[in-house]
Amino acid sequence: MNVVQYPARSEWAALQQRAAQQQAQDVEQRVQQIFEDVRTRGDAALLDYARQFDRADLSAAGGLLVGPEELAAAAARVPSELQTAIRQAHANILRFHQAQVPAEERVETMPGVLCWRRAVPVQRVGLYIPGGTAPLFSTLLMLGVPARLAGCPHIVLCTPPQKDGSVNPIILFTAQLLGIDMIVKAGGAQAVAALSGGTESVPAVDKIFGPGNRYVTAAKQLATRYGVAIDMPAGPSEVLVLADATANPAFVAADLLSQAEHGPDSQVILLADSLSIVEQTKAEVERQLRELPRAEVAAQALTESRAILLESPQAMLDFSNEYAPEHLILAVRNPEQLAAGVTNAGSVFLGHLTPEAVGDYASGTNHTLPTNGYARNYSGVSLDSFLKKITFQRLTPEGLLNVGPVVETMAEAEGLRAHARAVTLRLESLAEAGNE
Repeated sequence: MNVVQYPARSEWAALQQRAAQQQAQDVEQRVQQIFEDVRTRGDAALLDYARQFDRADLSAAGGLLVGPEELAAAAARVPSELQTAIRQAHANILRFHQAQVPAEERVETMPGVLCWRRAVPVQRVGLYIPGGTAPLFSTLLMLGVPARLAGCPHIVLCTPPQKDGSVNPIILFTAQLLGIDMIVKAGGAQAVAALSGGTESVPAVDKIFGPGNRYVTAAKQLATRYGVAIDMPAGPSEVLVLADATANPAFVAADLLSQAEHGPDSQVILLADSLSIVEQTKAEVERQLRELPRAEVAAQALTESRAILLESPQAMLDFSNEYAPEHLILAVRNPEQLAAGVTNAGSVFLGHLTPEAVGDYASGTNHTLPTNGYARNYSGVSLDSFLKKITFQRLTPEGLLNVGPVVETMAEAEGLRAHARAVTLRLESLAEAGNE
């Protein structure tokens, strides 16, 4: 880890720069080419990209879609202990998101003027689940649970195939648990392109969800130009750990490595007000790194990591709020007190016994969160992400008499005579009916 001691505030912006941001322009042109190819050639392009990127011949493996036999056979290949864990995580995530179900309330803003808002599910949603060396079946839980709870009638799951053309059985087991059976063997920018415009086998969707590398992030942003909504710009994973002298260096190191092992472009930052904690954490990182199956991946991410020594917890909090991390761990003496000052973060983990990993898997909160500083203006995925809020209103004769003159006056002041006339004609109709 690169150690920086007591940087001036004028130097903070440079230290908060994400490597992925610097590389973003390099991928945009390639993603645009993939979009155009998928929109032109459809399924044929997806099959070619599967051969190129996933080393999978899907033509020989039954095509782009997971068949019912492959889906049904998945559970037998998932250990019972893991099935139990996934079911418990599903229950916790469901419980947390059920509490977000909105109530429909009717409000009478004036006598006879009734207004209300109804939550309606997004009709067609696409879930992108990263695969490759670390198939994120946990992400499928995080997206599938609120999608089902919201009542989205059409759910399409895209995930990269394995080299033999199959989909990881744990992802398929989780999809079965969620009742999702439209599963497409496609990953990367090409999957997002297929979801945004549709192909012969892949239906177009209204909104795309799911994290991914910088190619997927760029593809999702490009999809918005085609009238498709996205959950947020969710790119490479990142964590910021804020540690004081009471922090356990072994815990802190494990938290840093848990993000670094996601991928070589993951972002890892440690803020501390004790040089001793920084040095001990560095030593722990080096020791624990040697024990990881994904040590090579984590080591690549650590080349861009930073340990920054600041003078106080408040200075660390100020730095964090400017950085706006995806995950923020408060490994400090009084985490509740410090948490009250958090203004920019995707998800916050309080105290020495709350690792970020619990939010990734099973505490109940959602782990699909804004990265690259977007926590300044985006929230993580929730039930609301899968709902649209449509407003309704109805006026009685009394209501029109009460609010009508207000609208007439305002419309005339803006020079919008037709708006005023739409009210005036109705008021005149009520007056005529009253005189009969």
